[in-house]
Amino acid sequence: MAKIKPMKFIDEVRAEVAKVTWPTRKETMITTAMVFVMVILASIFFLLADQVLSWLVGLVLGIGQ
Repeated sequence: MAKIKPMKFIDEVRAEVAKVTWPTRKETMITTAMVFVMVILASIFFLLADQVLSWLVGLVLGIGQ
């Protein structure tokens, strides 16, 4: 394994960081909002799926609520 000098490594890291396209504040806010919406939708879906499966298992096992 080749040894890399610390200063050369730091220069290479700076060069790579300069290539990164950072999101704007607006893009970050929109993406965060979309994540929250998807979390809410997924939560509702799994709640409904759980309720339906619970009801079906109750029917199959003859357990009345």
